Amino acid sequence: ESSAESEPPVKVEDNEKDRIVTTEEELEAYYIVKAILCKDVDLKRIAIRDRISYCNVLLDNNQLKPICRFYFNNPKRKSVSFFDEEKKEEKIPIESTSDLYKYSSRLKKTVAAYDSK
Repeated sequence: ESSAESEPPVKVEDNEKDRIVTTEEELEAYYIVKAILCKDVDLKRIAIRDRISYCNVLLDNNQLKPICRFYFNNPKRKSVSFFDEEKKEEKIPIESTSDLYKYSSRLKKTVAAYDSK
């Protein structure tokens, strides 16, 4: 009798944390967002929180204050999402992380809107 047969079955749970990998590209995009916002907000307030299908950049590490969201899992179709005042998400395709600089004013506007409430 092998040891595998004598041990009770192990319940395998789909642990999300084990499947999340924050890539270099996601970190690079996060640092770009921080660079864009450095004059507008204390950088300690900008947090990254990765998920399986996207990567969040949050103000005050608060899920209710998304600054933007990266969708980089599909190398052929990268995109970034921005949120309006009603937290409606708009997904925009990008070629590379440096494209984020094109949206500097949008990122600043989002943070300013949270801080004005």
